[in-house]
Amino acid sequence: MNILIENLSFRYPNGVLALQEVSLQIGVGEQVAIIGQNGAGKTTLVKHLNGLLQPSQGRVLIGDWDTRHYSVARLAQRVGYVFQNPDEQLFTKTVQDEITFGPRNLGYSGERLEQLVEDAIALTQLQPMRTSNPYDLTSTWRKMVAVASILAMDTPILVFDEPTTGQDAASVMRLAAIIAELKRRGKTVLTITHDIDFCAENFERVIVMGQGRILLDGAPKEVLGQEDILAQTYVDPPQITRLGLRLGLSEVVCTPHEFLHSFEQHCRA
Repeated sequence: MNILIENLSFRYPNGVLALQEVSLQIGVGEQVAIIGQNGAGKTTLVKHLNGLLQPSQGRVLIGDWDTRHYSVARLAQRVGYVFQNPDEQLFTKTVQDEITFGPRNLGYSGERLEQLVEDAIALTQLQPMRTSNPYDLTSTWRKMVAVASILAMDTPILVFDEPTTGQDAASVMRLAAIIAELKRRGKTVLTITHDIDFCAENFERVIVMGQGRILLDGAPKEVLGQEDILAQTYVDPPQITRLGLRLGLSEVVCTPHEFLHSFEQHCRA
């Protein structure tokens, strides 16, 4: 289902204006990365999608639901949210119980509930740990448990807040594979990230935020080559992009594969 944000502003009780007249539309099945410095408004923005925050001005529509008129519990049927710190989500005694809680709370039961849980465990590679206490696992695997607990809810929209923070290379590859599978299934994925390489390699649309506003919005090649605007929110383009710009390649490159192809064309010219 579509996400429509219209003229959204939000002011915290302490007076900080975190969002300023943000308007945005995200279509079904889009894979969107949101980047920008700390305090740019990224987390404040996505917390409006599931009702954790309510607009000071404007509105947010999730499909045909205006978030001002629905509880967080109801919105959880449409938007799954994986917090940056998995310890803020985990509370049961076993990995399997943790993953089962969400879909059961949404009303799933029987064979369908079992299918959802098993699918989430398989996607996150948690099979050997299903009977473990989540807090006996490393932080890397606790993150996977938090991800699996949201995957099992089978929501059409998923939000990942800094999924690669503190993760090793194997876990980052696992997360990339999960996002690719969600895309294949037609899910809408929004990710807040400071990992600019992860952003460039795994997302088809990049939104850059600064001071509560949207500064850039487009395909990675359109956005990540604009160094001057990115600098306003203290974001550097991926290393491979900067190298391509310095070499004067004819197109902006965001991945090693794109760089090699463009560099080959450049050498032939």
